[in-house]
Amino acid sequence: SLACGDVEGKFDVLFNRVQAIHKKSGNFDLLLCVGNFFGSATEADWEEYKTGIKKAPIQTFVLGANNQETVKYFQDTDGCELAENITYLGRKGIFTGSSGLQIVYLSGTESLNEPVPGYSFSSQDVFSLRTMLCSASQFKGVDILLTSPWPNLATSLKPRYHFAALEKTYYERLPYRNHIVLQETAQHATRFIALANVGNPEKKKYLYAFSIVPMKLMNAADLVKQPLDVTENPYRKSEKEAFIGKQIPTPEEESVCQFFFDLDGKQGKKRSSTGRDSKSSPHPKQPRKLPQPPGPCWFCLASPEVEKHLVVNIGTHCYLALAKGGLCDDHVLILPIGHYQSVVELSAEVVEEVGKYKATLRQFFKNRGKRCVLFERNYKSHHLQIQVIPVPLNCCTTDDIKDAFITQAQEQHIELLEIPEHSDIKQVLASEAILNIPDKSDWRQCHISKEEEETLARRFRKDFEPFDFSLDD
Repeated sequence: SLACGDVEGKFDVLFNRVQAIHKKSGNFDLLLCVGNFFGSATEADWEEYKTGIKKAPIQTFVLGANNQETVKYFQDTDGCELAENITYLGRKGIFTGSSGLQIVYLSGTESLNEPVPGYSFSSQDVFSLRTMLCSASQFKGVDILLTSPWPNLATSLKPRYHFAALEKTYYERLPYRNHIVLQETAQHATRFIALANVGNPEKKKYLYAFSIVPMKLMNAADLVKQPLDVTENPYRKSEKEAFIGKQIPTPEEESVCQFFFDLDGKQGKKRSSTGRDSKSSPHPKQPRKLPQPPGPCWFCLASPEVEKHLVVNIGTHCYLALAKGGLCDDHVLILPIGHYQSVVELSAEVVEEVGKYKATLRQFFKNRGKRCVLFERNYKSHHLQIQVIPVPLNCCTTDDIKDAFITQAQEQHIELLEIPEHSDIKQVLASEAILNIPDKSDWRQCHISKEEEETLARRFRKDFEPFDFSLDD
């Protein structure tokens, strides 16, 4: 399928481009147009398509007017054929294709005034559309949501793709979750794409090609599989704000364009598709694909192999988990959400967040009368683990744990500058001189029940909450 931003009457430019794509990549099933399909002076150009002199090369579906000037082109508010191969979907509703693909659409811009102009939608329109869909007991979400502005309808409709326009810019947000990890059943992710206007001089992207299998034809496991670069839901009220009772606007009260960045530049900054501040690069690159694991991975957060009951905190690029068979109850791992084998492979953003977790955990353990030892482990492992092992002050043989560590390492004939093959730092930490738990040096010999693991994880989450920097954003 293809999605397109504001056409603004440049029909020939759009359809010539579509034909070129067909020749290069093969035929697409349909074209979905959001934003302004008609421009201010398009009557002569449109007449050629309306009378059949020219024809759209692909089945094209468009949204309705966004201003008074173009209302005249949409005579039937329930939708109608405008020209051969060009169909107006209607003011609001659901379109289901022959393959079962479900497309929800809402035409026009938001209006807070009564009566609502013919080129706008009201809060009641949003409510009725939401109610019509979400009242079904088996409702899980929709395949595609089409709107012209960037409204909050995605919060409850949970589209797999949400296309919007009107801002004359291209913006693809990282995919986001529709569930709370560890608290709700896994659901599919949503991708939000705003498209630029056709033929814009800055050559911003206005046509987006994508492949999608209808939700109703997918098995549950494939549908809820999370992309490696998935983020938290940007519409969701933060736990911290809920905890301190801070009053923030509900989705219905919030301006519909404010969920991703402030369009006037007064509040926050636009996030480019790379996840970086847009000011740092006038030409943001496409997000690079995260490396894929060679097989099943215990530590990729989106992987079904992850023991999610051990996860205690999730950031933007990394997460914390209790160690399986840890040396102590609060032995944790810092892990990248994406699949990386070592620190040297990490991007700048991930390295920065790893640093935040390190500093925060040091402060966390300091407040609990402990110091901590951190080391990277990727021996015989395909996913980076940064082990964080706290050591009570009364377990240190000197004032500085580093001195105790060096002393014990020397006794074990271990050179700290380069650890000999088959040596294990955990053996040193488990020794009588530091933690005095030599029987726990091998994690495989430290089995406890899942119920005990869940109890330890809940305790750590609660204790760590005051230090959670991810709630400060």
